[in-house]
Amino acid sequence: MTSSSKNLYHVQGVDTRRLLDTYFSNKPDMAFVKDSLQNPMEKLHQTLIRGHIKGNILADLSMGPVIHHLYSFCGLFNDIIVMRLTERCIMELNKWRHNRTGAYDWSHATNHITQLEGKCDEEKELTLKTTIKQVVRCNLEKENLIHPLDLPQADCLISAWLLECVSKDKEEYIKNLKKVVKFLKPGGHLILLGALNGTYYTVGEETFHLLTYDEIFAKETLTGEGFTIDDCEVLPRTAESDMTDYTSTMILIAHKD
Repeated sequence: MTSSSKNLYHVQGVDTRRLLDTYFSNKPDMAFVKDSLQNPMEKLHQTLIRGHIKGNILADLSMGPVIHHLYSFCGLFNDIIVMRLTERCIMELNKWRHNRTGAYDWSHATNHITQLEGKCDEEKELTLKTTIKQVVRCNLEKENLIHPLDLPQADCLISAWLLECVSKDKEEYIKNLKKVVKFLKPGGHLILLGALNGTYYTVGEETFHLLTYDEIFAKETLTGEGFTIDDCEVLPRTAESDMTDYTSTMILIAHKD
């Protein structure tokens, strides 16, 4: 299957509920629980308890209506601004934020973060919901992704599994990264979560494009944009499934000089 015959996440769109059920749920047959849910949450928890990443505004520009990677930021940032590329993602997120009928159940993620923190916090999900102050639509075709809005730059920016889904080649990855990091203050921290060496992922009957890239390319791209790499961990894939073919996951932390 060629790259041109695969769907692009932000162009053709994706069934958001199937995406969550396939890659981020607590269903017994969900093969990606370690790779996409537990490992990222554990790594972010370990990083953030050191206390050097904090501030007023956290910006999140990630793939799908996922929120589990944001739990560890509660209490470290006053405001979280969530940016998404599709209207379906925004609708799914707002359904969860406002406790509407049929909202996705993230209790498995809430339970995991409370276990990591070693304390029972029944208000953890509510805290995250109230810390998310805005959910904003983005457009990759625009130089200012959120035009005509003008948001303040963030102290920290996190992007999870997005750039490899929306970039057709490495040149476009660099172009998209340049747009994304404009939301970050000088001296601010960038956190990238990525799936390495993949070519596709499936949601239901549809096959979607993944950009093939590795840790070296990610590091070189960031240093080329004026970032200093603080930490980078590559974790071998644990999932046994043919729904996607990435070989490892990456959690990269850098700061903007």
